[in-house]
Amino acid sequence: MTDMNAWNQSIIDEFRSNSGVVGGPFEGAQVTLITHTGAKTGTVRTNPLCCTVDNGDVIIIASKAGAPTHPHWYLNLKANPTCTVELGTEKFEATAVEAEGADRDNLYAAQAAVLPQFNDYVVGAGDRVIPVLRLQRK
Repeated sequence: MTDMNAWNQSIIDEFRSNSGVVGGPFEGAQVTLITHTGAKTGTVRTNPLCCTVDNGDVIIIASKAGAPTHPHWYLNLKANPTCTVELGTEKFEATAVEAEGADRDNLYAAQAAVLPQFNDYVVGAGDRVIPVLRLQRK
């Protein structure tokens, strides 16, 4: 996990140094930083995530690159839905709300249109329905 933590930290540092713009595998994609509270530990953590924006809500997808389990950040937001969102140079408090039904499907399709690998993640996830969250400004 240390390698993943170091990789995430390098993206966070690049994001904050470049007004929310990152390169490498995320070049051209919209990225957000989500600061959330651990469900079990209460530890505050920050994760860089690809996102879209819909009606003012930041949309994030708990794909975990198609893994069969949910990412920890998703479980944390389910337990503690209040979070801090960094998008570009803007920073604000939000509440994570899980999208359902047609809304979820449309939001997922919008992300997959921007980053086609999200179509592959559905296959890798197997029986797991990949959650989509709306981060609604407080």
